[in-house]
Amino acid sequence: MMIFKTSFFALLAALAVVGAGSAEARRGDDQQAVRKGCLQGSVKCLREIEAKVLPRMRGMQYLGPEYDSTAQVYRLKFIKKDRVIFVDVDARSGRVLRQR
Repeated sequence: MMIFKTSFFALLAALAVVGAGSAEARRGDDQQAVRKGCLQGSVKCLREIEAKVLPRMRGMQYLGPEYDSTAQVYRLKFIKKDRVIFVDVDARSGRVLRQR
């Protein structure tokens, strides 16, 4: 029984490592996609998006961006006191899609 438990936990640890690696690979793929899109002019660069959104978020601390290459959406994260606010922006048009 002890060998089974040890094997089970070893399997869980291996799956966690594989999952972390695939998330990191996706993040790298998203970065390449946004860089390529900016160079081709099909998506707006992060600096353009930030220049539009940051002034609207006065009094909030900017935590940083994420980019989803599948949806072609930037997600900018802010915090005010104990509340996190997400602003989703269409990377092609620069239009704010949602703020929550």
